[in-house]
Amino acid sequence: MDLTGVRTFVVVAEAGRFQEAAFELSITQQAVSKRIAALEKYLGVRLFARTARGAELTIDGRAFLPHARELLRVADRADASVRPGRRALRVDVVNRRVVMATLMQDFHRAHPDIALDIVTLEGDADAAIAAVEAGTIDATFHAVPVRRQLPAAVAAARVLDEPHELLIGPRHPFANAHAVTPAQLAGHRIWMPGLPTHGEVADYFAELTATFGFTIDRLGPVFSKEALLEEIADSASLATLVGVGTRYLWPDSYDLRRIPVRDPALVYPLSMIWRTDNPHPALTALRDHLDVRRTISPAGEIWLPTWAQRIPGAAD
Repeated sequence: MDLTGVRTFVVVAEAGRFQEAAFELSITQQAVSKRIAALEKYLGVRLFARTARGAELTIDGRAFLPHARELLRVADRADASVRPGRRALRVDVVNRRVVMATLMQDFHRAHPDIALDIVTLEGDADAAIAAVEAGTIDATFHAVPVRRQLPAAVAAARVLDEPHELLIGPRHPFANAHAVTPAQLAGHRIWMPGLPTHGEVADYFAELTATFGFTIDRLGPVFSKEALLEEIADSASLATLVGVGTRYLWPDSYDLRRIPVRDPALVYPLSMIWRTDNPHPALTALRDHLDVRRTISPAGEIWLPTWAQRIPGAAD
């Protein structure tokens, strides 16, 4: 499909007259007519009906207009993706509710002039590292095991240690506690439906529960996070673990409480992953912003899984 014709069609549709579209496009009215005629021939339909008021969209024209606009948006993004100095920094935050999204929001506030393309890729660290290596994304955030062999051009550096909190309802036994220890979780139902069964998240929780002697119930359908919060609010026994930086909103009537887990704090180690030969100038700015060792880990004793007690990839 000729994008020049598509762009002309959108301009005519918005202007309502061929003459005004010709003026906006800096071409002759005859050239506008030829472009529209060629597009109509390609599509096999009429897009405009000539009336005393100008050019009115036909039924087919109205149906085609939103798709034409999307075609132009995609074309503009494709152009910007390779044109020097115009491509947005493409960063995977895994999930828009979790702390990585907050990190990138902070970065945007500090550098509003840097164009960002924030995405959420499905999959674990393996899939994310493959996307970085392929150039699909510029950076991502995952827990990287110490003995993980990264591709030659890919590096990782730990940038965030995020502790967990216990999320409970007002009738839970710990509802009025200032903090709980991991040992106190034994015997309580920690419900995390949909928890992955493989990958770095699964490895983290497998070692965590084995170390402190409690179990995680991952059974049950995953309707939504909102449904999970409603269940916890109504229960006197359900609890779940959430990262300190995870953002949830709930009605005041739920009266949910986030209780710190301490002595030791349960820390999830996040690394930034990027290609060392990626020339995007904003990548350096992002690394500088994160300071490559930024942490929100609380003071005192912390617990890390054994596979994440050294930093792989990039030097400190």
